[in-house]
Amino acid sequence: MDSRAAEGARSRRPSDDSMPEAPGTESRRLTREQLFTMAATASINFSSMICYSVLGPFFPSEAEKKGASNSVVGLIFGCFALVNFLSSLVLGNYLTHIGAKFMFVAGMFVSGCVTILFGMLDKVPSGPMFIGLCFLVRAMDAVGFAAAMTASSSILTKAFPNNVATVLGSLEIFTGLGLVLGPPLGGFLYQSFGYEIPFITLGCIVLTLVPLNMCILPKYDSVPSKDSFWKLVLLPKVLLLCLTIFSLSACLGFLDPTMSLFILKQFKLPAGYVGLVFLGLALSYSLTSPLLGFLSDKLPHLRKWLLVIGSLMTAVSFFMLGPAPVLHIESQLWMFVLMLVLLGFSIGMSAIPVFPEILHCAYENGFEEGLSLLGLVSGLFNATWSLGAFTGPTLGGFLTEKLGFEWASAIQGGWALLTGLVTGVFYVTEATRRSSSLRNPPGNNEERSHLMGSET
Repeated sequence: MDSRAAEGARSRRPSDDSMPEAPGTESRRLTREQLFTMAATASINFSSMICYSVLGPFFPSEAEKKGASNSVVGLIFGCFALVNFLSSLVLGNYLTHIGAKFMFVAGMFVSGCVTILFGMLDKVPSGPMFIGLCFLVRAMDAVGFAAAMTASSSILTKAFPNNVATVLGSLEIFTGLGLVLGPPLGGFLYQSFGYEIPFITLGCIVLTLVPLNMCILPKYDSVPSKDSFWKLVLLPKVLLLCLTIFSLSACLGFLDPTMSLFILKQFKLPAGYVGLVFLGLALSYSLTSPLLGFLSDKLPHLRKWLLVIGSLMTAVSFFMLGPAPVLHIESQLWMFVLMLVLLGFSIGMSAIPVFPEILHCAYENGFEEGLSLLGLVSGLFNATWSLGAFTGPTLGGFLTEKLGFEWASAIQGGWALLTGLVTGVFYVTEATRRSSSLRNPPGNNEERSHLMGSET
């Protein structure tokens, strides 16, 4: 089953517009269609992440001036992930009906407009009206983000069927770059020009990319498939992979409301240096993702073990981040930064192989190849990631308030440890079952019983 699925995956090629290849060979040169697809995807990865992260340095204080409490501000941030979760499920299911290119461009347009609208909220009267509009605009931004990212993942996988993980990992550089540049750029523009300018500037940049992507992004047509979302998500291996995605996203989300406060309190660093500590995680993830993607594509049998080892390393990182009180180790800045670097690497190790692994599982179970399946997988991935992004900060903030960062981080590490162990046991059991079925094919048992019956 594995070999047939792998051969089917290797035999898939980009669309008909691709450059012809000689029989029996595979071209290493990127086609113009593939280059344009990579450029469009890089633009949405970078612009969406920089717009997402620009709020961090100054929006909470501005919202507080408008009468929003800390818990309400947290809900405003959290509603983005919740709406993104619901939108990704719906949009992924209807990708072929809407059209991948239209969904991509429309999502980018909505995201740019909503970013500009967010910059106008300081003109709104304080109190319930301001809070209500914050939720509304943030929810609209989540819908646009879900549309663009779901279509982006599907188009990218369609254009690069033979090296999905390599390309996804390479483009994560732009995701990390957006996350790294967003907070300092937003803080600089806010200090220099006020609340509106960061949002207006970034929103206009996104809107200028819309006509560009309309011109360069190839159009991929596909007929709707009979395969359903529930048929995919109820596969045992897919459920387990969704658990891995949820765990990784929750671990990252846990750090959003907790890490900066711990750094300020524990290491007495000036506020301006806190962002530099975050670089350890972002740069480690961005720089190692291309290599991990390359390994995942060239050695597909290693994907399962990358997933397991990545989850276990994530657990170790969170146990040592505090460190956990049971270890009786004094917290030091160099150790904290080192654990962030290790965390960025381990999360990439688990996150990069997940998408092709879900695709491989779908092909094994008879799903039709095409854009419809890619939409289902993209929607499922983004939805599960968003659910973790909502749960991580919510639960992390509560645990940190009740138990302190050290215990909260250890509990979060325990979740990653459980995920890694369950995934490892599943893959070992699967490998054992397959090896035993190869040693004892069903035909041999039938022949043996037939012969015994004839002897009697």
